[in-house]
Amino acid sequence: MLALSLLAGLLYFAKKESIPGTIMTKPLLSALFIIAALLGPHGDQKYFVLVLTGLLFCLVGDIFLIFFSSKKLFMAGLVSFLTGHVLYSIAFFTMASPGTMSLIIATLCLVISGRVFVWLRPHLEMMTIPVIAYVVIISVMVIGAASLIGNGQLDYTGRALAFCGAILFYFSDIFVARHRFVKKEYMNRLIGLPIYYAAQFMIAYSVHFF
Repeated sequence: MLALSLLAGLLYFAKKESIPGTIMTKPLLSALFIIAALLGPHGDQKYFVLVLTGLLFCLVGDIFLIFFSSKKLFMAGLVSFLTGHVLYSIAFFTMASPGTMSLIIATLCLVISGRVFVWLRPHLEMMTIPVIAYVVIISVMVIGAASLIGNGQLDYTGRALAFCGAILFYFSDIFVARHRFVKKEYMNRLIGLPIYYAAQFMIAYSVHFF
């Protein structure tokens, strides 16, 4: 209930474009997905540490992105999230069992990522290289999650949480990119923020099943 209340507040302040209001809600809401990972069992210590560290980097990225209009802070947020995606990717691949599913998802992901980049390219200017790096890393993360779900020796709930979380994270970032580079409007936050937090909580809860 606390997370939903904070999310509602965050969406309200996002609509008002209130930085003080966002500061009051967003860091605390992001801290909750770290608490979600900490409170509960986590059998595989390596997976747990990688995911937890990734969550921490995303928390830092969330704070940087409060100041969305600053190019320097946006870049700092981009680097923070990129690091988080790298850590998630390593966590997923350490538990992975690649198969047909991961091949299909990899193909779809590469096609969608290519189309997203073509869509963004005219708006990127000096951000072209950082965005290419980000698109590559988040695509690798999704492929890693698809490979993880193929490991039948692991608990299915944990695999499903990690995979669905990675997919939702991928699509939430499209709305971040749209807001930053294409069209700044409330719809990006209204759709992007709920699926972003759903993604983070799913990934955080996945540590309790391995």
